[in-house]
Amino acid sequence: MALSPGTHSVGPDAGSFRVHTYREGVAQKAGHDLIIEVGQWRASVQVGQDGSPTAVSFEADPRSLQIVEGRRGVKPLTDSDRADIRSNIDEKVLRGQPISFNSSAVDLADGRMVVRGELTIAGRTKPASFELRLGDDGRVIGTLEVTQTEWGIKPYRAFMGALKVRDTVEVVLDAKLPAA
Repeated sequence: MALSPGTHSVGPDAGSFRVHTYREGVAQKAGHDLIIEVGQWRASVQVGQDGSPTAVSFEADPRSLQIVEGRRGVKPLTDSDRADIRSNIDEKVLRGQPISFNSSAVDLADGRMVVRGELTIAGRTKPASFELRLGDDGRVIGTLEVTQTEWGIKPYRAFMGALKVRDTVEVVLDAKLPAA
């Protein structure tokens, strides 16, 4: 897909932004691997005159997270479980701090963009890089692995540490850019 010069913005109406968490520990069967949807987010891609992406930015409201699915648990997630998980994320993990990314470099080759820049999570900013795939239909797909402790986040633990969320979570973007 050829991108027209300018800024192309997408949000929840054009795709999904999800966080996948995985559990570990001797009591992991008591928990669930989670798929968490970010309800309020906005991403933009700046495109130069030659049709190549030159910058990528992203913002997300951490208070808009919704638990979409709990996988591989002994029992299904209840509404109460979902509320408890969301409360823990709001109060203990992200603490309501905005999430953002601003690129410092974008390299394009064979329909893939390698994006480097600064990622801010839980009030801490660090360098991050990830790859986005650009489809001929305008879809942008990418996964960024985030190691929580690198951002000062203590992964969730229960049952005296016998159940815990794996330190590395996956942030998955799947959106469609507007046609040129």
